[in-house]
Amino acid sequence: MTPLWTPLPGELRVLHSPAWFVPYDDWRRRPVAAGFTVALDRWDGAAWLPTTLAATRTPSGYIAYPGLGRRREPATAEPELYRARFESVGYRALYPDLTAEEPFAADRVGKEFLAYPYDDTHPPAITVQPEPVPLLPGVAYSYPPGTRVVRGAVRTATGAPVGNALVEAAGEAADDGTPWRERTLSDVDGTYRLSLRWAGARADDGGPETFRLVATERPGRTGELTIRLPDDLTRTNVIEIGASELASEPSGSVIDQRRQPAPPDGHN
Repeated sequence: MTPLWTPLPGELRVLHSPAWFVPYDDWRRRPVAAGFTVALDRWDGAAWLPTTLAATRTPSGYIAYPGLGRRREPATAEPELYRARFESVGYRALYPDLTAEEPFAADRVGKEFLAYPYDDTHPPAITVQPEPVPLLPGVAYSYPPGTRVVRGAVRTATGAPVGNALVEAAGEAADDGTPWRERTLSDVDGTYRLSLRWAGARADDGGPETFRLVATERPGRTGELTIRLPDDLTRTNVIEIGASELASEPSGSVIDQRRQPAPPDGHN
């Protein structure tokens, strides 16, 4: 672990953080400063070990670890690998950077980063930039009253639950054709709740709205389900995961979730 000591009078103590995370509510598209905790693990070469190091929350809402990586002799020290895990009752953190075409994998359970050694006269070898951490709605997320929400579960072909699967619906806004996407992550028991703020496709003016739900466990392991509203609003919509070619395109690589069209009135 990082050695701690008290600076002598007149000494300047320089603190760097090897990571700067910016958690934000993916559904409301705004920063989140409370309602979650962050746990830090360290990789020892064979396994992830929990640490007791608490994150620092800056006035601007960033999550940082000032002092992590500080060493008495940084020239002889090696970088250490850490993992930050965001936990919340109402949110589930999305760790792969889908906007950078990083493939989704349900077994990613934290934001990994390297802590490079440094001291007061030798800064870290790498300077990091703030990294967004999307907090997606979980099954306990508090949607505003009147929000249209479908519920269901993600399962394997044998009926086993698939936790932390990415569940999405996508389409185009009826007024200007701007693409939109709704997304959530399934809970540990495979259950999910997904909002549908935009209108779905209709075969005719009086017909039901249809939506294509896609669940991804990892590249090559996806499932899809077409639902029809309003009938399926009260049903448990089960998406079965299996081997598929749907995940050959990284999920979410086309639409930046923070630059979607404004949702219909009453759903923002």
